[in-house]
Amino acid sequence: MEGAGQAEARAAALLQERGVKATQQRVRVLAELVREPNDATAQELHERLRARGRRIGLATVYRSLAVLADEGVVDVLAHRPGEACYRLCGGGHHHHLVCSSCHRVVELSDCRLDPWLDAVAAEHGFRSVEHRLELSGRCADCR
Repeated sequence: MEGAGQAEARAAALLQERGVKATQQRVRVLAELVREPNDATAQELHERLRARGRRIGLATVYRSLAVLADEGVVDVLAHRPGEACYRLCGGGHHHHLVCSSCHRVVELSDCRLDPWLDAVAAEHGFRSVEHRLELSGRCADCR
């Protein structure tokens, strides 16, 4: 696990790479996701930041996450009903396999859906532009 300084440096570099203004709040929120191997809710990130002595409001965490998601810096997962989860993912097109018990997340980069989606879209008069897949199940440790 990365230390606070390392995580914040990596977060600032990621924001710079993506052309997103690196405000102190965005860096701190993203640094928490740098340290998180799976995903976290805004509430969880807020609690972690407060536990580290960071004075940041929950609304600021939500606003920061919204910008990070809009700019494609983080992915938003919907496996918890009524609550969005956020994850720092690798680049490129990928999907997610999420454990419904422990919330472990696995990125799936091998996508074989494009031909099928193109055919289904065309059948209904659409042109397939993008897709996301989030598959929930139980990992081997939780079964």
